[in-house]
Amino acid sequence: MQPILQLVAALLFDGAISWVRMLIALFLSIFVGIGFGIAANRSSSAERVLLPLFDILQTLPILAFFPLAIYIVMATLPPVIGINAAVILLIFTSMVWNIGFGAYEAIRTMPREFAEVAETFRLGPMERLSKVLVPAAMPKVVEQSMLSWSIGLFYLVTSEIFSTGSQQYSVRYGIGAALVHLAFSGDIASYVIGIAVFIAFVVVTRLTLFSYLEDRFVKRDLGVRRPKKGPSMMVGAAVERRFEIAGRIFERRTAAAIGRLTRIREARRVQRRIRDGSLIMLFALISVVILILLTNSGIRADEAGVLYAMALSLGRISAALAVIAAISIPLGIYIVFITKNGGSYTKLFQILASIPATLLLPALVIALRGAPSEGELVALLIFFLSGFWYMLFGIISTRATLDRSIGEVREAFGVRGGRAWRFVYLGAIMPGLITGTITAIAAEWNASIVAEYFTTSGVGAGTAVVSVGNGLGKLLDLALSSGNLQLMALGLINLTIIIIVLNRVVWKRAYNRVMSVYR
Repeated sequence: MQPILQLVAALLFDGAISWVRMLIALFLSIFVGIGFGIAANRSSSAERVLLPLFDILQTLPILAFFPLAIYIVMATLPPVIGINAAVILLIFTSMVWNIGFGAYEAIRTMPREFAEVAETFRLGPMERLSKVLVPAAMPKVVEQSMLSWSIGLFYLVTSEIFSTGSQQYSVRYGIGAALVHLAFSGDIASYVIGIAVFIAFVVVTRLTLFSYLEDRFVKRDLGVRRPKKGPSMMVGAAVERRFEIAGRIFERRTAAAIGRLTRIREARRVQRRIRDGSLIMLFALISVVILILLTNSGIRADEAGVLYAMALSLGRISAALAVIAAISIPLGIYIVFITKNGGSYTKLFQILASIPATLLLPALVIALRGAPSEGELVALLIFFLSGFWYMLFGIISTRATLDRSIGEVREAFGVRGGRAWRFVYLGAIMPGLITGTITAIAAEWNASIVAEYFTTSGVGAGTAVVSVGNGLGKLLDLALSSGNLQLMALGLINLTIIIIVLNRVVWKRAYNRVMSVYR
């Protein structure tokens, strides 16, 4: 183990490089997301195209496209610039969708008075943009940015440790690459210190950057300002302030009651446009695949291999999802309904969830080296860690909106034990469970690119490959390393189709059915 100060200094440098990538990706995501929100609101034609396009792109496992992104970027840019551009692009594509939809929603629902003021003062396009549209979007953008940052950390680490066995396809500096090197060099103590440094970066970012953004945009927008205390504060001013606050609350509640039906109609209209556009794009993709398969016998052979690999990956994901559900459902119910320390548990889990599953991949590889079917075990654990927190937090999130009458009815009718779990708890958490399942599956598909085929030879730690027998993630990795663009394209197209079909046919129907009961 190297000297502590030298180690920490090196890890801080690597962490700073990683955080620069994250900040660039976040800035680009906010810029593009606000642009998307404005364009989709200002033009009905743009809305019909952009909404379904964003909806489809946010459901895709973007990490599966990383090999293709590396291939294209590295072919057009110098190696050092190219690999960093590819990493930033991957992080950007993990962040931008939430931010974009947040900006769209904020601008769509902003008070009409904003537009009336712009018309009254005849603001020009740039003034309207800087003084009306961007300020209206920023509170929601900041809220979504905090979620997107957490998601981006997973892709940051994954992209830094991703390798196909070639130094050409790996970053030189970054917290993910540094931790892989420490783990496979056998310096476990330094590896643990590195994880602690990573968590410290996460905590400091939350306490500085996002606290500032919340104070600057979110709390100010909500009217959260503390009046300065002092002897000069008059009783009359305090009473006037209270009436002012009461008036604002009354106005907001009245406006909310009057506008509720309009918002419901607007939401349904947007959903119809997204659904119609998504179906058109899905039909176009399927038509392209069928046309290609009918005209090329060589592609048909590759297609059969892709379908077989995808079926194996889907089987692993389903097995991991079953284990996730078996643990997260009872644990989530315990936190929501049974324990009185739910808040403390949630804070603890938030800290643990800040460690991306891929950051633990080297430790899992070392711990399971030599075990029977070690490749399958590592893949299953990575799939589990990638999706577990999404499902658990989806269930825990129901606590915030849970009707107190559920507990009162349970107590009044004496519903306890197994009957309470079956007739009360499971039904109450179902909306969060469906949402968590959707996001967990997406996270597992993303993890397949490193879970099914992992090599560290690109980060200077010697060759150490963990591989499953077959799978879509492995297929895409090997297609990149061999330069087989045809196989890579087929894998991505088929994956896109199956994800869209499953989301539309299974998960969105399940979610709408559950939510119709709660409405």
